[in-house]
Amino acid sequence: MKKDIHPKYYPDAQVICVCGNTFTTGSTQKVIKVELCSKCHPFFTGEHHIVDTAGRVERFKRRYNIKD
Repeated sequence: MKKDIHPKYYPDAQVICVCGNTFTTGSTQKVIKVELCSKCHPFFTGEHHIVDTAGRVERFKRRYNIKD
């Protein structure tokens, strides 16, 4: 096997969510920034809120004249 072809593995990589939750995991990146985690994801929290990325929900509502 070739030497020095594998990336460095960090067993204590820090995961930072937009909601403020942080936890550690193993990864090849030292810091991982995510938009959703198990503390704020609708599947795990039981709340139904629409996660809008790049205004797609608003554009859909405008296109089909949907009122909240």
